[in-house]
Order: sequence, then structure tokens, then C-alpha cells
Amino acid sequence: MPRLDRLDLTGKTAWVTGASRGIGRACAELLARHGARVVGLDLSIPEPPPCPVFRQLDVADAAAVRACTADLAGQGLAPDLLVNNAGVTRDGVLWKLSDDDWASVLRVNLDGAFYLTRAAAPLMRERGGGAIVNVASINGERGKFGQSNYSASKAGLIGFTKAAARELGRFGVRVNAVSPGMVETEMTANLDASATARAKDESLLGRLALPEDVAGCVLFLCSALAVHVTGHVLRVDGGQYL
Repeated sequence: MPRLDRLDLTGKTAWVTGASRGIGRACAELLARHGARVVGLDLSIPEPPPCPVFRQLDVADAAAVRACTADLAGQGLAPDLLVNNAGVTRDGVLWKLSDDDWASVLRVNLDGAFYLTRAAAPLMRERGGGAIVNVASINGERGKFGQSNYSASKAGLIGFTKAAARELGRFGVRVNAVSPGMVETEMTANLDASATARAKDESLLGRLALPEDVAGCVLFLCSALAVHVTGHVLRVDGGQYL
């Protein structure tokens, strides 16, 4: 395959969760620019949407995921690519976290990725292969003060990525994760300025990531350039973890 064609996703269908804004929107737009037929999935449909096909979906609702994904497959939109990006935060020190603060983050960030992957896996097997990219976090690797729920969900997602890679590799389905540091999104815009400053100080490159920085690595892992990469966690943090 010519080198310049290895980022070409023409003929591929990509499902992207949390696609209305931030990293998810950047992923949807970039995959579409490289030829993929993108299906955006989120709680609400943004205006304008980042892709022509966009469905409302609560990824934490197992029944809704089953119904939505079956409908998409029935319309000829079975996935070749899946980006599990949907995520939420409910920050607080662990002794002040409510049951719902804990459970809601795990439901969206971890259960949601499981529900979508469970639905996509047999469809990808039927198609002879595919690529799944889970959006984790360096805080799932190192932990973070005030984010025991979020850190646990992302650590679980990393473990899930590796287990799924083992289970699906024989079917030609690659499963990887990206692990961003702090990213300039609407989710982080409301953080205290001191938290943002600390993250910039931690970064060896002296800045926060942009959603497009993460999307570029997702594109790589979805593409033929990463055809022999699976079970990998790719940090996109400007050295913030070090």
C-alpha cells in the first residue's frame, strides 16, 4: 500500500461517542476528513453536527445502546472503527463523594465503553476486522487528587482495552487507547486557574493539549499506519505524566 494512502479511511464507517464537542467532535471531524463515514453519538445533537449522521444516545443505558447500534447496523452503518470517547467528571475528595457521584462517572466512562464495544465486536468480526480506540487519561495511570471516581474509571478502561485486545485480536480487531493529559475543552474550561497552571507546569512542552492533538493520535490508531498495534496505551500529554 502506498505510504500516502495509509491514512485514507474511505469506505470505513466510524462510530464516535461524545461527538458533540471537545475531543469527540475533533475525532469525528478528522476521521471524516480522511474519508470515513462517521456516526456521531451523544446525549444531544449539536448545531451544527460534526458529521451528517448523528444519533442521540446515552452510552450508560445498555438497552439504548443495544437498540441504537442494532438500528445503525440494519441501515448499513455497522462499524469498522469505534472511538469510545464519552466521559464525565464529578470531582471531590473520596470521603465527600456521593454514591451517585461515584456511580455516574463509572457508568458513562467505563460501562459506556463496554456497552459500545460489546455491540461493535460481533459486527467487526463479521466484517473481518476493525479498530477500537478508547479515550483514557493519564489520571487513570497515576491517580489524581479529587478524582478517585474518574481515575478509577479510566484505569478500568485501560485494563479493559488490554483484555479486549487479547480477546479480539484473532478476529483482526485491534483495540488501543489514548491517554491524554489535561486538554483544552469545555470540560476543563471551568477548572480553577491554578489547576490549569499546574498542568501546564507539568507539561514538558509548556502547554495543554488541544482536542485536535488527541484526534490526530486517534486517527493514527484507526489507520493502516497502526495495522500491527494493539493493546497499546498511547500518551498524548506533552510529557505531563513524567
